[in-house]
Amino acid sequence: MAVPKKLDDESVRLFAISKLPWIKKQKKKFLSQERQSKREFVSGESHYFRGTRYLLNVIESKEKQRIEIRNKKYIDLYIRPNSTIEKREKIINEWYRYYLKQTIPAYIDKWEKLIGVSVNEFRVKCMKTKWGSCNIESKRIWINLELAKKTPRCLEYIIVHEMVHLLERHHNERFHAYMDKFMPNWRSIKAELNNMVYEEKG
Repeated sequence: MAVPKKLDDESVRLFAISKLPWIKKQKKKFLSQERQSKREFVSGESHYFRGTRYLLNVIESKEKQRIEIRNKKYIDLYIRPNSTIEKREKIINEWYRYYLKQTIPAYIDKWEKLIGVSVNEFRVKCMKTKWGSCNIESKRIWINLELAKKTPRCLEYIIVHEMVHLLERHHNERFHAYMDKFMPNWRSIKAELNNMVYEEKG
């Protein structure tokens, strides 16, 4: 949500208050999505990458800590012996972050030409209540680390969504018209993104 520059502090406060029901609704919708149970990062646990479910295989080793995908079924996590849950999670999240940072630039380059806007910078971070955000003034977009777990089309949709905010900051009819123009199937991708159910550990 963005606020017009010309508003004074009191107007901004009233504007924010007026948007509280919408903000709470969005937060509730995001948090109510079915998600994986809390991960323990042990062998046999389900983990997702690019929309596909994999089984984690933890390999204790003194070799370089890394992740490899094997047989399109397993995520092999090479980790130091007696590593903590936090360390295992960090290695996986770094892998997710690397994937996103390698993948996002090509999407931005593609859509800059199609939309007619310019992105100065993108960053990746964990976000609890939204998939992405856009700072219009600095032309910077933020992408949720969790999108590494989703299908590439979901990632691309969020990138396009945030880039369209450089044309229209609000989620109004004009914004939706731009989305319809640039990505006609965006509603079905949005539904896929917000309703994707993760399987429990198994």
